[in-house]
Parts: sequence; structure tokens; C-alpha cells
Amino acid sequence: MTRHLVFVTGGSSGIGRALLEACPWSDARRIDVSRRGAPGCEHFCADLSDPSSWPGVADLLQREFSGFEGERAVLFHGAGTLTPMGFAGEADSEAYTRSVLLNSAAPQVLGDAFLRASAQTGARCDLVMIGSGAANNPYAGWSAYCAGKAAADHWVRTAGMEQELRGGRVRLLSVAPGVVATPMQEEIRATAERDFPDVGRFVALHEEGVLRAPEAVARELWALVEKDLANGAVMDLRRD
Repeated sequence: MTRHLVFVTGGSSGIGRALLEACPWSDARRIDVSRRGAPGCEHFCADLSDPSSWPGVADLLQREFSGFEGERAVLFHGAGTLTPMGFAGEADSEAYTRSVLLNSAAPQVLGDAFLRASAQTGARCDLVMIGSGAANNPYAGWSAYCAGKAAADHWVRTAGMEQELRGGRVRLLSVAPGVVATPMQEEIRATAERDFPDVGRFVALHEEGVLRAPEAVARELWALVEKDLANGAVMDLRRD
């Protein structure tokens, strides 16, 4: 019998991939929800910037929780994008729409799907959104990303409150990991200053060697799952 069930969106690279590799449960079924897939894990192919993919992910969750009698289930939602970087009203409109859908809408829709599906089990369940300091600090050129992270944070606060009113069946957290050495950081450093005026700051952080390794961040995120944290907590690994 499967005792642990782990879902990670955006598990093909960066923090998501590190979370799958750092899973502390040797018996866990690890399912990556992404376009490309992660080695050594089950893969559910989905482009989460396309709303037509969301019902398929909801069906996946329903199937996996149906009859699940294990101990724990966790969903880490890490899928997100900075593309297109550029000022609102100037960036490519189709790419901007996809960014809004992936960063703002997908976390809420898939979070809702996880809550619905997990109602079938008595196992302890955790839903962890990978947040960002950009939720509280505006960056010119990142309007869709900043707004999406802020929306996800407040969804976690509100849905966490709702879960407590229903007995705390699922715990929700949002955790900002800080500046991490991921492909997203490479994308930032390659962006023109006109589209992202703060690019020099991120180039300097890279040159100073202060970017955190995804593997270290993943271990800290897994450690948080084991802590007694308030439902709906929004946290920053650099401070909390």
C-alpha cells in the first residue's frame, strides 16, 4: 500500500525537480505535473498556462485520492513564469495572458481541485505554494508575476482560514524561497535593462555567489512540512 503521495507542479527543473529528488519518504509515489517531466518520477504532462489542461489535473487528483488509505499527501505548487519580462502594455499580449493564467489563476484552480480531491481520504494533507518576495515588492517588468504571487499568497491565507473553520483537514502554506540558482534566474540575467530595470542587481547577486542551491532549498521546504505551522501561513525562508 502506498503510504505517501507527492505531487509537484513544475517538477522538470529548478526547485520543483529538487523537491522530487529530496522527498524524505522512500515509499512515496512522486508525480510530476509539467510539460517535460522529471527523471525517476511519474509524469503527468500538462501545460498549466493553458486552462484546458486544468480539468485533466483535477481528474488526476481525483483518481489518485480515490481509495487512498495512506498516511500523508503533499502537493507543492511550483509552476510559474516570468515570461514575458517587460512593462505592462508593452510585452507580447498573448504571452502576457499565458503568464497571468499560470501565475494567478492556475494556483487557485489547482488548489481548489486538491482540496476537493483530498476530501476522499483521512490522510494528513498539505498544500504548499512556492511563493516569492515579489508578492510584496513590485519590480518593473514583472507585473504579471508579482500580481500572481500576491494572489496566491492571499488565496493561501483565505483558504487556510476556511480549512480551520472546517476542522483543519488540509494545511495550506505559501513559502518564498529567496533567490535560488534556477533557470528562471538565468532568464532574468539575460533580460535587457529596458524590459527589467533591476537586472543589474540580479547579475550582481549571481557574481557574488549568494544564490541558494535548489537542493538546499528543497530540504528546507520538506522540513517545513513536518513543523507545526499555522494553517494559511505565508512565510519567507530567509526570515522565518
